[in-house]
Amino acid sequence: MAKKKQFKKELADMEENFPQWYTDVISKTEMVDYSPVKGFMVIRPYGYAIWENIQSAMDKRFKETGHQNMYFPLLIPQSLLEKEAEHVEGFAPEVAWVTKGGGKELQEPLAIRPTSETIICDMYSKWLHSYRQLPFLYNQWCSVVRWEKTTRPFLRTSEFLWQEGHTLHETKEEAEEETMRMLNIYREVVENELAIPLVVGRKSEKEKFSGAEATYTIEAMMHDGQALQSGTSHYLGQNFTKAYDVTYLDRNNEQSYPFHTSWGASTRLIGGLIMVHGDENGLVLPPRIAPVQVVIIPVAAHKEGVLDKAYELKDALKGSFRVELDDSDQSPGWKFNQWEMKGVPVRVEIGPRDLEAGQAVLARRDTGEKITVDLENLEQEIGALLEEIQKNLYQKALKHRDERTSEAKNMEEFKKNLQEKPGFIKAMWCGDRACEDKIKEETGATLRAIPFEDEQEVIGDGTCVCCGKPADKMAWFARAY
Repeated sequence: MAKKKQFKKELADMEENFPQWYTDVISKTEMVDYSPVKGFMVIRPYGYAIWENIQSAMDKRFKETGHQNMYFPLLIPQSLLEKEAEHVEGFAPEVAWVTKGGGKELQEPLAIRPTSETIICDMYSKWLHSYRQLPFLYNQWCSVVRWEKTTRPFLRTSEFLWQEGHTLHETKEEAEEETMRMLNIYREVVENELAIPLVVGRKSEKEKFSGAEATYTIEAMMHDGQALQSGTSHYLGQNFTKAYDVTYLDRNNEQSYPFHTSWGASTRLIGGLIMVHGDENGLVLPPRIAPVQVVIIPVAAHKEGVLDKAYELKDALKGSFRVELDDSDQSPGWKFNQWEMKGVPVRVEIGPRDLEAGQAVLARRDTGEKITVDLENLEQEIGALLEEIQKNLYQKALKHRDERTSEAKNMEEFKKNLQEKPGFIKAMWCGDRACEDKIKEETGATLRAIPFEDEQEVIGDGTCVCCGKPADKMAWFARAY
């Protein structure tokens, strides 16, 4: 017992102190570290590899739908940022400013981009001339800075990595179609690759992006019952194109303003990945997004043929999977614990007895189950097991979300549900901002999404959970990160 305990990493109890568990996991798995500037994080190789896999999954889909990558400057002149009044008002508290350059005061302060609609529209005004050029389908991968008061790595940092798409279209209908297309790409990546079930819908007027006509969102449920906004897509109408004088000669030979969209997802997804799938032993990573899908652990590596066979297996598997071989001089027990902590989906154990029998032992990270397989079928068995793990993680997360989802017909029931079973609450809402504000003030819960028409339902007698007046919208509420 004592020997087993020495291999156990010290993690906070996730049921008693989930925030500390999260901090322990990201530090002990070397995903991230804290920089000298508060709120800025150093993403270490293991954490960045997860981001690269997310980035690859998204970028592939962006390009398949005709989008091209570009890059726009980090610094935005103050005069440019202030052209769209609603936008600048929404971001003003979070903007970081550069006021000196080369030791001299700048003639005009420069904002470090909190988002890029302003500078991109300024460039679009130079580039767009005719309807024949439309649509503009562009995206950039970059970082942005928003001066946050309270930060937590991946979830909310003053600087974070993301992608932001910015497209222009001839008609409102085309722009709205693009807005939904990109929302669905986010949904596909997060559900299929990250194995995270989502609530999808429209944000309220209060919660929408500054300067948007409409904002659509994907929302995930974390282990502790709090929601996480995981990606947003915005229909911007002509708000920015008019403010920045983006015009073109239309099909009637007249000057027109194009319709505009923007959409973004960030490294916050990594935080969601950790908090949805992680367990008391650390990370649990879905195979499609895991930096290492298979780790080979030689047992009794000093025995003849064991290490040679382990290297042989790695060479045989590396063409099909992201595979690592741990040939360090640590004990097998230490290695098991370490790679379990890092969330690797499948562990391959090979020792002297396995060599004699022509077999290996496969251990699943998601369930802890071990199975013995013939070496000649190893690649096929691992492939099938990875697919099974991917599906199981999604179903497990879906079950958790459903168990954490309740209905409320009045404020008393709303508060009781939030106290006894924190999670999503489905409730009717009259559409009044005052009711939305009151719910947040009294419970800390915010309106996360208004479902689309085909997912709408009537809760109770169809009256607003807050004021009791007739309501025609059901909405999802939750406390959120």
